[in-house]
Amino acid sequence: TPKMLTRKIKLWDINAHITCRLCNGYLIDATTVTECLHTFCRSCLVKYLEENNTCPTCRIVIHQSHPLQYIGHDRTMQDIVYKLVPGLQEAEMKKQREFYHKLGMEVPGDIKGETCSTKQHLDAHRNGETKPDENSNKETSEEKQEEDNDYHRSDEQVSICLECNSSKLRGLKRKWIRCSAQATVLHLKKFIAKKLNLSSFNELDILCNEEILGKDHTLKFVVVTRWRFKKAPLLLHYRPKMDLL
Repeated sequence: TPKMLTRKIKLWDINAHITCRLCNGYLIDATTVTECLHTFCRSCLVKYLEENNTCPTCRIVIHQSHPLQYIGHDRTMQDIVYKLVPGLQEAEMKKQREFYHKLGMEVPGDIKGETCSTKQHLDAHRNGETKPDENSNKETSEEKQEEDNDYHRSDEQVSICLECNSSKLRGLKRKWIRCSAQATVLHLKKFIAKKLNLSSFNELDILCNEEILGKDHTLKFVVVTRWRFKKAPLLLHYRPKMDLL
């Protein structure tokens, strides 16, 4: 029977798999070391790697000089943690909203809107307040609205200045852009290649503070790790790709 197939597991039995070894709290913005696949809170790991280049758990060398380029956001792990720990996501979103309000800054759209709307929709569905027909009509209208709106418009935004530091390439006519913080360095490479009519975006390097950025780094990650405490816009340079021996 279904009842016999159901097995309850206590949360503390799996805490070791969903907590950060650095702060001993539940994983927030889970980030995994690509070399050994150990996972930590992003803020904890970034702070740790400012003074170290090894994994906090197994002590394997991540990279001799640029360990921050070899870590990545683990969306799957974060979704698991939020589903297992009741109220954790709502509490974290509340803390982030209070943080932005305290600094007098505008709350990013992904914090302000998406979580709340999702929670309200789920609560309404659980309480039987919405009917199937209403749900389908609502989904259709939402899909149409998404088509009319700009993609990532409600995301946290990043202001960027793209400067050319090579005589072999020309500068952009419009070097100041604003885009989603979830956009990656690869997106910027494709954007620049299209504007400059280059045959391939792989011909480009993008740098911040004279350091080559990994193509999979999000702009939010670049801001947090390379542009902390500096004023906007985020200054990035591009140049022809250099093959390093």
